[in-house]
Amino acid sequence: MAKKKSRRPKKPLKRSAKGSIQKTYLLKALTGLGILILLVVIAGVLTHHLISKRYTVLPTTKPVVIKTPRFEIYPKNEIPPHKPIPKTKPSVPIKLPKIAIIIDDIGYDKNIAQKFLDLDAVLTFSILPHSTHDNRIARMAHSKGFDVMLHLPMEPNEYPLINPGPGVLLTSMSPDQIINQLNEDLDAVPFVKGVNNHMGSKMTTIAPQLYQIFSILKKRRLYFIDSRTTVDTLCRPSAQLLQVPFAQKDVFIDHIPKPDFIRKTIHRLIKIAGSHGEAIGIAHPHTVTYEVLREMLPELKEKTILVRASDIVHIVD
Repeated sequence: MAKKKSRRPKKPLKRSAKGSIQKTYLLKALTGLGILILLVVIAGVLTHHLISKRYTVLPTTKPVVIKTPRFEIYPKNEIPPHKPIPKTKPSVPIKLPKIAIIIDDIGYDKNIAQKFLDLDAVLTFSILPHSTHDNRIARMAHSKGFDVMLHLPMEPNEYPLINPGPGVLLTSMSPDQIINQLNEDLDAVPFVKGVNNHMGSKMTTIAPQLYQIFSILKKRRLYFIDSRTTVDTLCRPSAQLLQVPFAQKDVFIDHIPKPDFIRKTIHRLIKIAGSHGEAIGIAHPHTVTYEVLREMLPELKEKTILVRASDIVHIVD
């Protein structure tokens, strides 16, 4: 019988050759993964570029509109004047009484501010902090020799339903927060000589916060005029305690912005001044207020002397 050919067993691969093959497969896998990652990155960059280009080349169709804060919150029942109006006709004074008219809520409309600035009258301009034209209007008023005041936003009873606007002082603030915010507000308006409250029917009734506010005003040698947005205001005793020059509003001139009403309140202001020697009226930048004030300037000049607010404030005894 023929002998069967015996198959020689295959020689096993050497360890060095086997390792080389594994390294080759691993290198190919890593290379493929790297290419895949690179493609993903490139795709992401291209997508971001296309999206950015799409949105940046489109022109802005709507201008940015800054909303003017509400002028004031007038109480349902009118606050009686702190200086009583005489029932009988006062005797003719030896010298004319003084009236200071403060134009509140200035800062967002430079055109109406310019109209009041151009009147042949001494007025005081109380400017809202951080408003659109606060700096420019303050400089214009100062250049004409008018008093510049900070119209300081303070928390009303209606907050947060009604927000007094940027720079508001809130009763929930810590002493440091109140002081820091007040300093920021004062620094926002140049040439400030005094302060009056914007709203504030809640803040002006809380003594501890008022002491903090008045301590800063005293340090800066500023006066304070209480807009009297509530009968419960504690501004007078606070100013008395810290010896800050002080006065109070006698009449809101235009809380009903109608010509006949504004004429009536100006006559009321003249009567109060005639009885007590001086009075303060607060008006707002309404066109109708400007027109009536311009119309009544001859009568005001005949019966009173228009002065700056700083000419009426006093240290409270």
